[in-house]
Amino acid sequence: MILFIVSVDAKEEKDVEELQIGVKYKPNVCELQAHKGDRVKVHYRGSLTSGSVFDASYDRGEPFEFLLGSGQVIKGWDQGLLGMCVGEKRKLKIPSKLGYGAQGSPPKIPGGATLIFDTELVAVNGKTKGTEVKSDL
Repeated sequence: MILFIVSVDAKEEKDVEELQIGVKYKPNVCELQAHKGDRVKVHYRGSLTSGSVFDASYDRGEPFEFLLGSGQVIKGWDQGLLGMCVGEKRKLKIPSKLGYGAQGSPPKIPGGATLIFDTELVAVNGKTKGTEVKSDL
């Protein structure tokens, strides 16, 4: 008798061909929404489909700030964060073509990798739910 044992990692994700946006939490009232050209602050955790985390702003204790839609970040972020409300949480599954492509971003991100980002919009144009927040830029 031959016994086959298959181990399945519950965290394992599948590669995607198109951007997938999953809303994990959305405030009842959307006071501030992110649009192209807005300066946004985003907390995030980035991982590969294997579940291996390659970067996280939470670990640094400071959200990442950038100009949305200006090409300062990967295309998957510029597209996947549009229309997000302050306080909203989204899970972005980003195909390689909207991430780092065939070249990847060595050593942590291999070429052709699908990227998984758990994101939270913290501020838009220096405001968080109607209050000013300090910008380092």
